[in-house]
Amino acid sequence: MTRSRTLDHPAAGLVVAVLSAATFGMSGTFARPLLSSGWSPGAAVAVRTAVAGAVLLPAATWSMRGRGRLLIRAWPRLLAFGIVGVAGAQLCYFAAVERLPVGIAILIEFLGPVLLVIATSAAHRAFPPRLTILGAAVAIGGLFLVLDLTGSSDLDPVGIAFALTAAVAVAGYFHLAGHVAADSLPPVALASGGLLTGAAILAVAGLVGILPFDATTADVDLFGTARAWWVPMAVIVLASTAFAYVTGILAATLLGARVASFVALLEVLFAVVAAWVLLDEVPTIIQGLGGALIVAGVALVRLEGTPADVPDPTSGDGGQDVLGDEPDVVEVGEVEHLQVAPLGPR
Repeated sequence: MTRSRTLDHPAAGLVVAVLSAATFGMSGTFARPLLSSGWSPGAAVAVRTAVAGAVLLPAATWSMRGRGRLLIRAWPRLLAFGIVGVAGAQLCYFAAVERLPVGIAILIEFLGPVLLVIATSAAHRAFPPRLTILGAAVAIGGLFLVLDLTGSSDLDPVGIAFALTAAVAVAGYFHLAGHVAADSLPPVALASGGLLTGAAILAVAGLVGILPFDATTADVDLFGTARAWWVPMAVIVLASTAFAYVTGILAATLLGARVASFVALLEVLFAVVAAWVLLDEVPTIIQGLGGALIVAGVALVRLEGTPADVPDPTSGDGGQDVLGDEPDVVEVGEVEHLQVAPLGPR
């Protein structure tokens, strides 16, 4: 790593980071009308990832100029990202949104980074720092409050299982994103390729009958108004995937990885507020407190990082910038997990 332009434009970077968090957080709210109108999670995620991957394809192609042979070596990684990041995280998140309030689904799924730190520490037999342990305990305690097991909320257990599976998939996704070799695909190429690979996997699973694959061109009830099905899908694909991805990269470039990752925690707030305003899904006071604890716990884990002798599971060790040129702009080793974020949930 040589130069970095992080923190040169903090105000602009903050605005861009907030926009990224806001648009990422909107996907569940706009997915609900599609799912309620007859779309299955598998079909919705397949269309989302296929179109988003195609939107990112020009930038991915540019990043791969002169390095086409990398695709041959990278196919196992693309397959893993397609299975874990798309079929695992996005599919399970949309399936959870179909059965749970959007805010509850994203809060449960947001435990992914905590699970990753715990799993990494266990795999390396290294005891996590005290702040990491505290963060994990706070987040898990928040989960119990979000589930409100002793309260009046009646959450679908299948939906909870899907959300927890999404959290596990997110942990696996960040593990994959955090171990990128120097000769690996550029992040934008990995994202586009992973999205297209995941879409193909879902389409094949739907065609052979393994996965319910239902879609309809009928109008959907979009927050009380009849709209064409492609209206919410366009928001999900263009705003909550492609735009959110690009702004996430730019935010990490302008602010630096650590600051951008903390601003990204606002995604949960935007998701809850959007569901509250547009879907009239109001969390209970206990669930709101639990959500705050989950976000606080994740923040503590990110603040501390991982043990000194354990490789950071959310940082790459490559030497590429966002589009794969020389590493004189972005400290990719610190922002790898942000650069490929669209492969994750939401």
